[in-house]
Amino acid sequence: MSGLLQRLRAHPLALGLLGAGAVLGLGGLGWLARDLSASSEAASRPSLLQLLEQVTQPSPSRQLPPRRPAPPPPPRPAWVSPMARQCVDLDPRLRQRLEGELSALSVRRQRLTIDPSNYGVRFKSDAFGNPVDPTPQVVVLHETVFGIGSALSTFQTPHPRDEDQVSYHTLIGLDGQVIDVLDPSQRAFGAGNSAFNGRWVVTNPRVGGSINNFALHISLETPLDGEDNDSGHSGYSGKQYDALALVLADWMGRFPIPADHITTHRQVDLGGERADPRSFDWSELESRLAALGQLC
Repeated sequence: MSGLLQRLRAHPLALGLLGAGAVLGLGGLGWLARDLSASSEAASRPSLLQLLEQVTQPSPSRQLPPRRPAPPPPPRPAWVSPMARQCVDLDPRLRQRLEGELSALSVRRQRLTIDPSNYGVRFKSDAFGNPVDPTPQVVVLHETVFGIGSALSTFQTPHPRDEDQVSYHTLIGLDGQVIDVLDPSQRAFGAGNSAFNGRWVVTNPRVGGSINNFALHISLETPLDGEDNDSGHSGYSGKQYDALALVLADWMGRFPIPADHITTHRQVDLGGERADPRSFDWSELESRLAALGQLC
């Protein structure tokens, strides 16, 4: 052995080759060990098919809790529309005039934005997980009590507290001006604790139910002599009834809203605090909706 070492020392190149060979040999053993280890780990890992099977298996933790039935609104007399069905003996001149105005309604309408705190989205499920239909199906008539400018100022003011939040979809001025402040796809805060013909949607159990999720709200500007708490006033103008009929006809053509689903804030309010719209003349609206073919 010592003779071999002496010969290798005498030939440095041979010694270097021998060292390199030893290093390569050790490296090969390392690679072999790593491959064996990797093969062992791969054998212990689940296959792609096994992973897919795990994903598709139902997990108890992902199952939703059972739905709770929503509470019904308190008993209340059903709404009976003051408007009667009419298909004949319609005023042809009124019909021609209103149909012309209806075709120009999209140009005539004005659009203003209001503060986001005063409106919301329409929910597709209630607070108890039950599905609900957010499609507008009811129209509620209101009045502003004060001027239309006062109402718009209120809608454009931020209201952090729920009890202060309020809005309608459309307002109609004494001169027939039509101002849209919310798209029908959005939920106006026009009626708080409310129900219509035994129906409401509870989105917040702490405050009861409301019809806002499936209602459209429209408000008439109150005349000057109605800016008080009296039970009535001088009434609304002919131009207001024209504009109201036009907006209603447009909504009734777009959504499943029959004529007997046009109601009042007084009727839907469950607190008994609302009286609007005061001094409303249903015959004025009836003749106009009949002329537009909405009562036939």
